[in-house]
Amino acid sequence: MSFLIRLERADWPKWLDTERIPRQAELLLDEPPVCITDARAENSPGTAHDYYSNGDYWWLNPDTLDGLPYVQRDGESNPGNFTRHRLILRQMRTKVSLLAAAYALTGEEKYAAAAVRFLQAFFLDLQTRMNPHLLYAQAIPGVCDGRGIGIIDTLHLIDIPVAVGALQGSAALTDEVCRGLKQWFADYLQWMSTHPHGLEERRHPNNHSICWYVQAAAFAMFTGHEDMLEQCRQAYKEVLLPGQMGADGSFPLELARTKPYSYSCFVLDNMVTLCHLLSTEQDNLWTYVLPDGRGIRKGLEFLYPYLADKEIWPYARDIEHFDAWPVGMSFLLFAGLALEKRQVLELWRSLDPDPGNEELRRNMAIRQPLLWLNDR
Repeated sequence: MSFLIRLERADWPKWLDTERIPRQAELLLDEPPVCITDARAENSPGTAHDYYSNGDYWWLNPDTLDGLPYVQRDGESNPGNFTRHRLILRQMRTKVSLLAAAYALTGEEKYAAAAVRFLQAFFLDLQTRMNPHLLYAQAIPGVCDGRGIGIIDTLHLIDIPVAVGALQGSAALTDEVCRGLKQWFADYLQWMSTHPHGLEERRHPNNHSICWYVQAAAFAMFTGHEDMLEQCRQAYKEVLLPGQMGADGSFPLELARTKPYSYSCFVLDNMVTLCHLLSTEQDNLWTYVLPDGRGIRKGLEFLYPYLADKEIWPYARDIEHFDAWPVGMSFLLFAGLALEKRQVLELWRSLDPDPGNEELRRNMAIRQPLLWLNDR
């Protein structure tokens, strides 16, 4: 995978903690793989290989004896919901991307071998693999067994193709393993492009559709699906940007939520990722603007002052976790480099890119920006 915006190896230490990455990766070398089959969801109608999760903001019904059907409390995450598959998926992604980044930095085969071990268990081993669909994601007890918006649960998998790219050249990443991984992501892309859940998510009016296109673009680039990449470029210019960004660069549908600050960060992070994924010399989304001036630069200019000084945020406070924001999300680094915004890069360097808060981690699609800027 090759991107328009890269970072020369000599500049990696300037913006990335290149000493911390191998140190953390060392702790993973002897860890066993994490797999979907490690946790069975009792309410899932699927098999042990089928991903299952509950909608975050759905709670037991106080007006019925059995608590069904669940009722929504927007912005309030229910700690009693089934989240083990979501956490396992993110843990796998985090470990693989960290090990791949350590390999990119050092060239040491031990990191690549450990990363491939995690990948084989999660995606390829018939005893432990996850099936390439999300039929049962973000289910609501008493309402439905799964929903289209559940496809956002696999947003974190966008780190896997770039991790595999960084592992190219390693003896551990055999042709067979590479083919198997590409087939899994091709199958998943086909499912999310054709199943009613996927079609529903693709049409969603807020950040969900943006995240659908981020995933489609990442998986299409990995599997060589050029038609899908072009569809994503057109959607960015003709659907997402005009349909979701306001005249001032804000995202009004996110500002209307009960977590307007975090959703504003989240949606801009993913719009920036789309620009990074899809920009080419011939079609540069970093510089693309609508006739009225709306573009990714305007989105960054809207949000930046509130990232630099959250105290001037003029909208409602998030119902949860407001005090924990902002953190070092990858859009600050990518957009800072692409748009040559020194103050944005300095802000990136001042914020924590590895927060312990699980809510914040859930909203960070990219864990190892190095993999996305690798100049190899």
